[in-house]
Amino acid sequence: MQGITIGQYIPGESVIHKADPRLKIAITILTMVLLLILDSFYSLLLSAVFVITAFLISGISLRYAIKGLKPVIYIVIFTMVLNIFFSTGTPIYTLGFITITKEGLVTSALISARILLLISAGSLMTYTTTPLVLTVGIEKLMLPLKYLKVPTAEIAMMISIALRFIPTLMEETEKIMKAQAARGADIGTGNIIQRAKSFIPILIPLFISSFKRADDLAIAMDSRCYHGSEGRTSISELKYGRVDLAIFMVYIQFVAAALVLQYVL
Repeated sequence: MQGITIGQYIPGESVIHKADPRLKIAITILTMVLLLILDSFYSLLLSAVFVITAFLISGISLRYAIKGLKPVIYIVIFTMVLNIFFSTGTPIYTLGFITITKEGLVTSALISARILLLISAGSLMTYTTTPLVLTVGIEKLMLPLKYLKVPTAEIAMMISIALRFIPTLMEETEKIMKAQAARGADIGTGNIIQRAKSFIPILIPLFISSFKRADDLAIAMDSRCYHGSEGRTSISELKYGRVDLAIFMVYIQFVAAALVLQYVL
Protein backbone atom coordinates (compact mmCIF):
# COMPACT_ATOMS: atom_id res chain seq x y z
CA MET A 1 0.00 0.00 0.00
CA GLN A 2 2.96 2.29 0.45
CA GLY A 3 3.42 1.96 -3.32
CA ILE A 4 0.10 3.66 -4.11
CA THR A 5 1.16 7.00 -5.59
CA ILE A 6 -1.59 7.74 -8.11
CA GLY A 7 -3.61 10.81 -7.11
CA GLN A 8 -0.67 12.48 -5.39
CA TYR A 9 0.58 15.83 -6.65
CA ILE A 10 4.31 16.55 -6.69
CA PRO A 11 5.08 20.31 -6.85
CA GLY A 12 7.43 21.42 -9.59
CA GLU A 13 8.26 24.17 -12.07
CA SER A 14 8.71 22.06 -15.20
CA VAL A 15 7.00 22.77 -18.52
CA ILE A 16 4.75 19.77 -17.91
CA HIS A 17 3.64 21.22 -14.56
CA LYS A 18 2.88 24.54 -16.26
CA ALA A 19 1.03 22.99 -19.21
CA ASP A 20 -2.70 23.47 -19.57
CA PRO A 21 -4.59 20.69 -17.73
CA ARG A 22 -6.97 20.25 -20.68
CA LEU A 23 -4.01 19.44 -22.90
CA LYS A 24 -2.57 17.00 -20.36
CA ILE A 25 -5.89 15.22 -19.92
CA ALA A 26 -6.40 14.95 -23.69
CA ILE A 27 -2.84 13.70 -24.25
CA THR A 28 -3.21 11.15 -21.45
CA ILE A 29 -6.46 9.76 -22.89
CA LEU A 30 -5.07 9.66 -26.44
CA THR A 31 -1.88 7.97 -25.20
CA MET A 32 -3.89 5.26 -23.46
CA VAL A 33 -5.92 4.64 -26.62
CA LEU A 34 -2.72 4.57 -28.68
CA LEU A 35 -1.09 2.07 -26.32
CA LEU A 36 -4.10 -0.23 -26.69
CA ILE A 37 -3.75 -0.08 -30.48
CA LEU A 38 0.03 -0.57 -30.72
CA ASP A 39 1.32 -4.13 -30.70
CA SER A 40 4.69 -3.66 -32.38
CA PHE A 41 7.89 -3.97 -30.35
CA TYR A 42 9.45 -0.85 -31.86
CA SER A 43 6.32 1.29 -31.45
CA LEU A 44 6.00 0.27 -27.78
CA LEU A 45 9.72 0.91 -27.30
CA LEU A 46 9.24 4.42 -28.71
CA SER A 47 6.28 4.88 -26.34
CA ALA A 48 8.45 3.82 -23.39
CA VAL A 49 11.13 6.33 -24.41
CA PHE A 50 8.48 9.04 -24.72
CA VAL A 51 6.98 8.34 -21.27
CA ILE A 52 10.42 8.12 -19.59
CA THR A 53 11.48 11.39 -21.26
CA ALA A 54 8.29 13.05 -20.00
CA PHE A 55 9.11 11.93 -16.45
CA LEU A 56 12.66 13.28 -16.76
CA ILE A 57 11.41 16.64 -18.08
CA SER A 58 8.87 16.89 -15.27
CA GLY A 59 11.62 16.41 -12.69
CA ILE A 60 9.83 13.46 -11.08
CA SER A 61 12.16 10.71 -9.96
CA LEU A 62 11.98 7.52 -11.98
CA ARG A 63 12.37 5.64 -8.70
CA TYR A 64 9.15 7.26 -7.47
CA ALA A 65 7.44 6.36 -10.75
CA ILE A 66 8.56 2.73 -10.44
CA LYS A 67 7.28 2.72 -6.86
CA GLY A 68 3.85 3.58 -8.20
CA LEU A 69 3.93 0.49 -10.43
CA LYS A 70 4.31 -1.95 -7.53
CA PRO A 71 0.53 -2.43 -6.97
CA VAL A 72 0.10 -3.74 -10.56
CA ILE A 73 3.08 -6.10 -10.52
CA TYR A 74 0.85 -9.05 -9.57
CA ILE A 75 -1.48 -8.28 -12.48
CA VAL A 76 1.51 -8.13 -14.82
CA ILE A 77 2.90 -11.43 -13.53
CA PHE A 78 -0.51 -13.13 -13.82
CA THR A 79 -0.88 -11.86 -17.41
CA MET A 80 2.61 -13.02 -18.32
CA VAL A 81 1.99 -16.52 -16.93
CA LEU A 82 -1.27 -16.87 -18.87
CA ASN A 83 0.34 -15.84 -22.14
CA ILE A 84 3.56 -17.81 -21.69
CA PHE A 85 1.97 -21.15 -20.83
CA PHE A 86 -1.32 -21.01 -22.70
CA SER A 87 -0.40 -19.42 -26.06
CA THR A 88 -0.08 -21.53 -29.17
CA GLY A 89 2.88 -21.25 -31.52
CA THR A 90 6.45 -22.45 -31.96
CA PRO A 91 7.43 -24.56 -28.92
CA ILE A 92 10.62 -23.59 -27.09
CA TYR A 93 10.39 -25.79 -24.00
CA THR A 94 7.97 -28.55 -23.07
CA LEU A 95 7.45 -30.12 -19.65
CA GLY A 96 4.53 -32.51 -19.54
CA PHE A 97 1.37 -30.65 -20.53
CA ILE A 98 3.11 -27.25 -20.15
CA THR A 99 4.56 -25.78 -23.34
CA ILE A 100 6.37 -22.47 -23.57
CA THR A 101 6.12 -20.95 -27.04
CA LYS A 102 8.01 -18.17 -28.76
CA GLU A 103 4.76 -16.34 -29.54
CA GLY A 104 3.71 -16.62 -25.89
CA LEU A 105 6.91 -14.96 -24.68
CA VAL A 106 6.57 -12.13 -27.20
CA THR A 107 2.89 -11.58 -26.39
CA SER A 108 3.47 -11.59 -22.63
CA ALA A 109 6.31 -9.06 -22.98
CA LEU A 110 4.22 -6.71 -25.14
CA ILE A 111 1.13 -6.90 -22.92
CA SER A 112 3.19 -6.35 -19.77
CA ALA A 113 4.89 -3.32 -21.32
CA ARG A 114 1.50 -1.97 -22.38
CA ILE A 115 0.04 -2.26 -18.86
CA LEU A 116 3.05 -0.58 -17.24
CA LEU A 117 3.01 2.26 -19.77
CA LEU A 118 -0.75 2.78 -19.29
CA ILE A 119 -0.32 3.16 -15.52
CA SER A 120 2.74 5.42 -15.92
CA ALA A 121 1.02 7.73 -18.42
CA GLY A 122 -2.01 8.12 -16.16
CA SER A 123 0.11 8.69 -13.07
CA LEU A 124 2.18 11.43 -14.70
CA MET A 125 -0.94 13.54 -15.18
CA THR A 126 -1.84 13.42 -11.47
CA TYR A 127 1.79 13.94 -10.42
CA THR A 128 2.00 17.24 -12.32
CA THR A 129 -1.54 18.62 -11.85
CA THR A 130 -3.13 19.85 -8.64
CA PRO A 131 -6.63 18.51 -7.84
CA LEU A 132 -8.13 22.00 -8.21
CA VAL A 133 -6.65 22.62 -11.65
CA LEU A 134 -7.49 19.05 -12.69
CA THR A 135 -11.12 19.67 -11.74
CA VAL A 136 -11.23 22.85 -13.83
CA GLY A 137 -9.64 21.05 -16.77
CA ILE A 138 -12.14 18.18 -16.67
CA GLU A 139 -15.02 20.63 -16.38
CA LYS A 140 -13.82 22.66 -19.37
CA LEU A 141 -13.40 19.55 -21.52
CA MET A 142 -16.93 18.45 -20.62
CA LEU A 143 -18.39 21.88 -21.40
CA PRO A 144 -20.35 20.70 -24.50
CA LEU A 145 -22.26 18.25 -22.28
CA LYS A 146 -23.46 21.16 -20.18
CA TYR A 147 -25.88 22.12 -22.93
CA LEU A 148 -27.43 18.66 -22.57
CA LYS A 149 -28.16 19.42 -18.89
CA VAL A 150 -25.31 17.19 -17.71
CA PRO A 151 -23.89 18.41 -14.33
CA THR A 152 -20.32 18.69 -15.63
CA ALA A 153 -19.00 20.66 -12.64
CA GLU A 154 -20.30 18.12 -10.15
CA ILE A 155 -18.90 15.20 -12.18
CA ALA A 156 -15.51 16.91 -12.44
CA MET A 157 -15.54 17.57 -8.69
CA MET A 158 -16.33 13.92 -7.92
CA ILE A 159 -13.53 12.65 -10.20
CA SER A 160 -11.04 15.04 -8.62
CA ILE A 161 -12.04 14.10 -5.06
CA ALA A 162 -11.86 10.39 -5.90
CA LEU A 163 -8.33 10.75 -7.28
CA ARG A 164 -7.28 12.90 -4.34
CA PHE A 165 -8.48 10.45 -1.69
CA ILE A 166 -6.98 7.27 -3.17
CA PRO A 167 -3.65 7.68 -1.30
CA THR A 168 -5.49 8.93 1.80
CA LEU A 169 -7.67 5.82 1.97
CA MET A 170 -4.66 3.57 1.36
CA GLU A 171 -2.81 5.24 4.23
CA GLU A 172 -5.88 4.88 6.46
CA THR A 173 -6.13 1.17 5.55
CA GLU A 174 -2.50 0.60 6.44
CA LYS A 175 -2.96 2.28 9.84
CA ILE A 176 -6.02 0.13 10.61
CA MET A 177 -4.17 -3.04 9.60
CA LYS A 178 -1.26 -2.21 11.91
CA ALA A 179 -3.65 -1.35 14.76
CA GLN A 180 -5.55 -4.62 14.37
CA ALA A 181 -2.32 -6.61 14.11
CA ALA A 182 -1.11 -4.96 17.34
CA ARG A 183 -4.31 -6.19 19.00
CA GLY A 184 -3.51 -9.76 17.94
CA ALA A 185 -5.62 -9.99 14.78
CA ASP A 186 -4.39 -12.65 12.35
CA ILE A 187 -4.41 -10.96 8.94
CA GLY A 188 -3.37 -12.51 5.65
CA THR A 189 -2.86 -16.10 6.79
CA GLY A 190 -4.83 -19.27 6.19
CA ASN A 191 -6.98 -20.24 3.20
CA ILE A 192 -8.99 -17.86 1.04
CA ILE A 193 -12.09 -17.98 3.27
CA GLN A 194 -10.06 -17.35 6.43
CA ARG A 195 -8.25 -14.44 4.77
CA ALA A 196 -11.56 -12.92 3.66
CA LYS A 197 -12.96 -13.19 7.20
CA SER A 198 -9.79 -11.67 8.66
CA PHE A 199 -10.35 -8.49 6.63
CA ILE A 200 -13.78 -7.80 8.17
CA PRO A 201 -12.20 -6.03 11.21
CA ILE A 202 -10.38 -3.83 8.68
CA LEU A 203 -13.26 -3.03 6.35
CA ILE A 204 -15.71 -1.94 9.05
CA PRO A 205 -13.43 0.76 10.60
CA LEU A 206 -12.39 1.79 7.09
CA PHE A 207 -16.01 2.33 6.02
CA ILE A 208 -16.77 4.27 9.20
CA SER A 209 -13.68 6.43 8.71
CA SER A 210 -14.53 7.02 5.03
CA PHE A 211 -18.09 8.12 5.83
CA LYS A 212 -16.81 10.43 8.58
CA ARG A 213 -14.25 11.92 6.21
CA ALA A 214 -16.94 12.41 3.56
CA ASP A 215 -19.20 14.10 6.12
CA ASP A 216 -16.38 16.44 7.19
CA LEU A 217 -15.69 17.27 3.56
CA ALA A 218 -19.37 18.01 2.92
CA ILE A 219 -19.53 20.32 5.96
CA ALA A 220 -16.35 22.11 4.80
CA MET A 221 -17.77 22.61 1.30
CA ASP A 222 -21.11 23.77 2.68
CA SER A 223 -19.41 26.26 5.02
CA ARG A 224 -17.68 27.72 1.95
CA CYS A 225 -21.07 28.15 0.27
CA TYR A 226 -20.58 25.47 -2.36
CA HIS A 227 -23.96 24.70 -3.94
CA GLY A 228 -22.99 23.21 -7.26
CA SER A 229 -21.95 24.91 -10.48
CA GLU A 230 -24.85 27.35 -10.80
CA GLY A 231 -23.63 30.93 -10.57
CA ARG A 232 -20.03 29.94 -9.82
CA THR A 233 -16.92 31.33 -11.47
CA SER A 234 -13.49 29.73 -11.54
CA ILE A 235 -10.43 31.11 -9.78
CA SER A 236 -8.23 29.35 -12.36
CA GLU A 237 -8.62 30.84 -15.82
CA LEU A 238 -7.17 28.44 -18.37
CA LYS A 239 -5.38 29.78 -21.44
CA TYR A 240 -3.31 27.94 -24.01
CA GLY A 241 0.22 29.30 -24.39
CA ARG A 242 3.42 28.67 -26.30
CA VAL A 243 4.40 25.87 -23.95
CA ASP A 244 1.15 24.06 -24.72
CA LEU A 245 1.69 24.51 -28.47
CA ALA A 246 5.24 23.14 -28.22
CA ILE A 247 4.08 20.12 -26.19
CA PHE A 248 1.26 19.48 -28.66
CA MET A 249 3.62 19.59 -31.67
CA VAL A 250 6.06 17.20 -30.01
CA TYR A 251 3.22 14.85 -29.14
CA ILE A 252 1.89 14.87 -32.72
CA GLN A 253 5.37 13.90 -33.95
CA PHE A 254 5.49 11.06 -31.42
CA VAL A 255 2.07 9.75 -32.51
CA ALA A 256 3.06 9.93 -36.18
CA ALA A 257 6.34 8.09 -35.52
CA ALA A 258 4.58 5.39 -33.48
CA LEU A 259 2.00 4.81 -36.19
CA VAL A 260 4.71 4.63 -38.86
CA LEU A 261 6.57 2.02 -36.83
CA GLN A 262 3.32 0.11 -36.33
CA TYR A 263 1.83 0.08 -39.84
CA VAL A 264 4.67 0.94 -42.25
CA LEU A 265 7.96 -0.43 -40.93
